[in-house]
Amino acid sequence: MCRSATPYLFALSVSLIAASIQAEEPVVVDLWPNDVPGFKVEGGPERDTSGPDSGKVAGRHVIRLGDVSTPQIHVYQPPADKRNGASIVICPGGGFNILAWDLEGTEVAEWLNSIGVTAAVLKYRVPTAKHDPKWLPPVQDAQRAISLVRSRADEWGLDPQRVGLLGFSAGGNTAAMTAVSSERRYEADDAKDKASCRPDFLVLVYPAYLVDESGELRSEVTVTKETPPTFLAHAYDDPVTPKSSVEFFLALKNAGVPAELHVYDAGGHGYGLRKTDQPVTMWNDRCGEWMKSRGLLKARE
Repeated sequence: MCRSATPYLFALSVSLIAASIQAEEPVVVDLWPNDVPGFKVEGGPERDTSGPDSGKVAGRHVIRLGDVSTPQIHVYQPPADKRNGASIVICPGGGFNILAWDLEGTEVAEWLNSIGVTAAVLKYRVPTAKHDPKWLPPVQDAQRAISLVRSRADEWGLDPQRVGLLGFSAGGNTAAMTAVSSERRYEADDAKDKASCRPDFLVLVYPAYLVDESGELRSEVTVTKETPPTFLAHAYDDPVTPKSSVEFFLALKNAGVPAELHVYDAGGHGYGLRKTDQPVTMWNDRCGEWMKSRGLLKARE
C-alpha cells in the first residue's frame, strides 16, 4: 500500500522555504585604505587552520582563522525595526596566533543582533604572538575599527556615544589595552580618524595576559577614571587565570569606574556563547542585563 505523499510534500516545501530565507550578509569594510601601520603579517593566505582532529567546543567545529594580513570589520545589523543604535566591536580570541572566528565572533554578533545591537566583528592581524608587544597591531586595528564605526554612525543608524568593545581571551587583552590607551597608537590615516577611538563601554570575557607572574596587573595596563564602564566574566578554573579579570575589576573600583564582575566556579576557557549545562555559558544573559541597566539598549532618539 502506498503511503500518503502529503507529509513528504509538506516537509519538502518547508525545507525549500527555509533555504530561500538567507541571513543578511554582513557589510565588510577594510580598515586601512593605505598600508597597515607598522607590523605586517608574513605568511600564507588567510585560511581556517582547524583540521579534522582539532578540538571542538560543545561538540561543534571552530573556525580558527590564521594568517590574517588584511584587517577588516564584518558589520552585522539587526532588523531596522529592532535596531536600538548601540554597537559593539567584537575581538575574537586565539592567543594572538589565530582568530576563533565563529565561536567568539560571528556567533556573538548573532546574539547582539537579537537584542538590537549592531555588531562589528573585528578581523585583526594575526599571528602577532612573536611581535613585541604582541598586542600592539591588534590594538591599532581595534582603535581604527572604533573610529570607523563612529564615522559611519549616521549611515548605519548608530549612536556615536554608544560604541562598545567586547573581547575574548587574547581579544579580551586587545579590548582592554584599547580601552586603557590614552592616545591613538598610530598616525591618523584619514578623515575617519577624526572620530574618537575610545570605546564608551567594555565587555571582557576570560581576558588573557593582563597580569604578570606575580598576579599583579602588568605595568602597561593603566586603568584610570577615563577607562569606560566594564562588564567582566571568567571561570574560577580557567587555566588562563581569572586574576586578569579580578585585578582589572579592582583597578576599575579604585579608579571609581562602574564595573560588574562575574566569576563562575567552573567552565574552563574558550566556551564563547555555546551553551552547556554550566552556568558560565549564560554570561551573556547577565551582560545583557548590565547593558540594559546602563541605558545602552534604549531606542535611539
